[in-house]
Amino acid sequence: MNSKVVVIGPPGSGKTTVGQIVAERLGVPFRDTDHDVEVTAGKPIGEIFVDDGEEHFRALERAAVREALETHEGVIALGGGAILDPGTQEDLAGHRVVYLEVGLSDAVKRVGLASARPLLVLNPRSRFRKLMEERRPIYERLAVLTVATDGREPADIAEEIVKGLA
Repeated sequence: MNSKVVVIGPPGSGKTTVGQIVAERLGVPFRDTDHDVEVTAGKPIGEIFVDDGEEHFRALERAAVREALETHEGVIALGGGAILDPGTQEDLAGHRVVYLEVGLSDAVKRVGLASARPLLVLNPRSRFRKLMEERRPIYERLAVLTVATDGREPADIAEEIVKGLA
């Protein structure tokens, strides 16, 4: 089992916030692959989707995830859709993958339906529900630990992860 922790889940599950706390508690660095994609592209993810298309974004995301898994020895937060790539799914084998499970109501409160989420542009609540339903089986299959986040504080979620992976 690899020493790193990989945090997965839908938008609004708390991957970045909780991942940073877990990294701090474990005394390791934190890395967010969405941030890596934005640095590589030189623009926000929403602009990548608009200017270059989802396919281009997914290629950048795939490269960012692979590089992080190969080189980063701390906590890695993946973008919500990164797990859709079959190569990424294979690459996650042998890693301590934590799925942050979130219900639609809590996710919507955290993300906000007016935010710049490119896949939620038209009928955001319905699209968000569909994304969550499509991705849930993949999240569950990849995870070695699933942690419910609804109605909970990030520090409590992080504590459960640290204990669950000990």
